[in-house]
Amino acid sequence: MSFGLPSVKVRAEHDANLCKPINEGSFGLPDPMIAGLTSTRHKLAVAHPLQVSEKNYYLNEEKMNMAMLRNIQGLHAPLKLSMEKKFSSKIGRLPFLSSSNLQSEVLTGRYLDIGFEDILNVPELCEVAGQPHAVVERSLGLL
Repeated sequence: MSFGLPSVKVRAEHDANLCKPINEGSFGLPDPMIAGLTSTRHKLAVAHPLQVSEKNYYLNEEKMNMAMLRNIQGLHAPLKLSMEKKFSSKIGRLPFLSSSNLQSEVLTGRYLDIGFEDILNVPELCEVAGQPHAVVERSLGLL
């Protein structure tokens, strides 16, 4: 019995990076002097089977919610939501003021989640501001 809900099974969409040839040295291993010490680790394989799923969790959840909305309410509901998300991401401030993106977080429902970045903070969310005139002039290409 199907309720018209999308499949929850995760599909691997990022396997194209795994098939790229690796520059091998004389012993059949990647040469660290050419490729770097950590550059080949990501090309070999994922560390855990759930790594791809967790990396794309919000994207998969959004796709599933949009498919459910389309099946339940019709095509207009996901179109309206995606339009609102697009417009909320384009809301701008002056270049020296950082935006909290509260409107886009409310539309996606992420404002209720407490994550790593909320506790330990990331560098771009620090309360350090540059000189406003210099930042605006640099963004306009005057400096």
